[in-house]
Amino acid sequence: MFGFFKKREEVFHKLIQEQASITYDGVKLLVRYFETQDREIAEQLALKEKEADEVRRILIDELNSTFVTPFDREDIFALSRSIDDVIDYADSTVSEMVLLKVEPTPYMQRIATLLKDAAYEIYQAVQRLQKNPSVAIDHAQRAKALENRVEGVYREAIADLFTGPEDIHHVVEMLKFREVYRHLSNAADRGDEAGNIIADIVVKKT
Repeated sequence: MFGFFKKREEVFHKLIQEQASITYDGVKLLVRYFETQDREIAEQLALKEKEADEVRRILIDELNSTFVTPFDREDIFALSRSIDDVIDYADSTVSEMVLLKVEPTPYMQRIATLLKDAAYEIYQAVQRLQKNPSVAIDHAQRAKALENRVEGVYREAIADLFTGPEDIHHVVEMLKFREVYRHLSNAADRGDEAGNIIADIVVKKT
C-alpha cells in the first residue's frame, strides 16, 4: 500500500518537472525568435505552449482524482499555474510582435535571455525538490534574482520608449512596444512567483 501511494506522489513530481522542461524549451525558442524573427520558430513556440497546456490539464486531472499528494494540493496547483504562465507569456509576446509588426529591440533580447536563465533555474529547482530541497531553494532564489534583473531592464526600456519624437507615429509605435515589454515583464513576474512557491513548499516540508 505504501508503495502505491509513493508511486502516486511520483506522478506529480514528474508532471511538474515535465511542465518546467517544456517551459524552458519554450523560452529558448523565444530567444531564438528574437535573434531570427523566423515565423517557423514562432509556430514551434505556439506548439510548445499547447504541449505545456496538455501536461497541466493532466496534472489537474490527477489532482482531482488523487487523495495523496507529495505536498499541499494548493501549492501543486499554484506552482503548475505559475510555470504554465511563463510559457503562455512567452508565446503571447511573439504573437503580439507578429500581429503588431514589432521588431525585437536589444532590450527585448536582454530580457529574453534573462527569462531563459530563470526558466532554467526553475527547471532545476523542481528537479531537486523531492530529494534535495535545500538545493531547490538555491535555484528558486536564483530565479527570483533574475526577475529583479528583468525589472531593471524593463524600466530602462520603458524610459527609453518615452524619449524622442512626439508625433502621432511615435505614440503608436510606443504603445505597440510597451505592450510587448509588458508581456515579457509578466513572464518574469510568474517566474518569481514560481520561485516563491518552491521556497514555501520546502519550508513546509522541513
